[in-house]
Amino acid sequence: MEGAESPQLLSVRRATPSDLDSIMVVIDAARAIMRATGNLTQWPVGYPSRTTIEHDIASGNFYIICDANGAAQGCFAFISGPDPTYARIEGEWLNNKPYGVIHRLASKGEQRGVADACLDFCLAQKDVIRIDTHADNRPMLRWLKKRGFTHCGVIHIADGSPREAFMLDRSHE
Repeated sequence: MEGAESPQLLSVRRATPSDLDSIMVVIDAARAIMRATGNLTQWPVGYPSRTTIEHDIASGNFYIICDANGAAQGCFAFISGPDPTYARIEGEWLNNKPYGVIHRLASKGEQRGVADACLDFCLAQKDVIRIDTHADNRPMLRWLKKRGFTHCGVIHIADGSPREAFMLDRSHE
């Protein structure tokens, strides 16, 4: 589903190494938005790193969300599970169906619909989506609820810090 269009005239395409500088601008803008909305600890400076994004791009798992002029407005990693981070949860996943995971979703905050374009693209690939976020990421938490995700519990990322874990299952629709 390369180049899928969303109603907001946003398109999604696989990222290439030449997109790296634009991606880092989006990530820095997203970090600033997090700080401005009270999320003071998620994505410390240096995360996600250029190396992490380079790996995602090389693996074919990183995407750019572009506006009608082709400018990067957002980005995300979409990886087919299972994801080792989600193997242990304080709570319970809705089911054990094959899933895709959205990681490192970021928006410059200049155009509405970036997260929706990401999710619509991912749902065209997989019916079951898992995602996690920091408890202080209020804009993301509101969006997850709006889009019908179910809070399943808490997972712990590599450094041991907790993240709220969500799942959306559209396989029955």
